[in-house]
Amino acid sequence: MNNIKEIIKKSIEVKEQILADESFLLKVQQAVEVVTEAFKNGNKVLFCGNGGSAADAQHLAAEFSGRFYKDRTALPADALHCNTSYLTAVANDYSYDVIYSRIIEGMGHKGDVLFGLSTSGNSANIVKAFETAKSKGMLTIGFTGATGGIMKESSDILLNVPSFDTPRIQESHIMLGHIICQFVEENLFP
Repeated sequence: MNNIKEIIKKSIEVKEQILADESFLLKVQQAVEVVTEAFKNGNKVLFCGNGGSAADAQHLAAEFSGRFYKDRTALPADALHCNTSYLTAVANDYSYDVIYSRIIEGMGHKGDVLFGLSTSGNSANIVKAFETAKSKGMLTIGFTGATGGIMKESSDILLNVPSFDTPRIQESHIMLGHIICQFVEENLFP
């Protein structure tokens, strides 16, 4: 029982650090504003990640394209790894490092938003996707761990969770994504 309680306490501690960091909370608010504006302007919001972060990316995309709290119009959001034929073809024919940048090349437009989820902030395929997104005039929002990794430089908004523990970081990524979804939905569908 003590081990279970210790894990829960560690998760709470990370969230308490976020709660106490006013500059971090302002970046969350900025992300809400950027995503709201993108949807208002007819742009789309895209997500990418690897492993558990891919699952989180897909989860958050679905909150926008499906629904969150309200029955409302679907919003143009998608996770970039869901087309397995595309993913395996590009990984095989080119490189796994370009699976996201190549699809951004084809479907990204100025004013779109790209969320990249990487606990280390160093995932090569997400770094390349951010570089391509920026070259197309897209806005980038990085969900990372404490240091921000390489993504720190290419994120317009960096939400670097103050932890080095992958599960604790991912738990906070989902919390932050849910907060963004909630307030974007409230902004667009009062």
